[in-house]
Amino acid sequence: MIQTKLLMVTACAVGLSACTDYEGGLGRGYPSDKTFDRGIDKKHLSQLQAGIWVDPNGCDHWIIDDGVEGYLSARLDKFGKPVCSGVAPPTHTAGDFKGGSSIKDPN
Repeated sequence: MIQTKLLMVTACAVGLSACTDYEGGLGRGYPSDKTFDRGIDKKHLSQLQAGIWVDPNGCDHWIIDDGVEGYLSARLDKFGKPVCSGVAPPTHTAGDFKGGSSIKDPN
């Protein structure tokens, strides 16, 4: 009975340790601020060049590729609704979304 309780307490402690504001656990990793690229060529994401990827439904998503990591988020209007501009055919991209990084991407 005591072993079962000890196992449950340990499992809960390990599970709750994932609820930290840091990637990699408390005392390790980076803050969860996703606006900063922490890779080889560290910089704020605003210094990278964004493009637009059009999903299969025809709606736009901001896309950034710095050669190692990639970033994608839905393009929304001021009311929070998806923007579907028709800037490119579905599943295609528009713009130099690989620009702003010194790391060359083979694709």
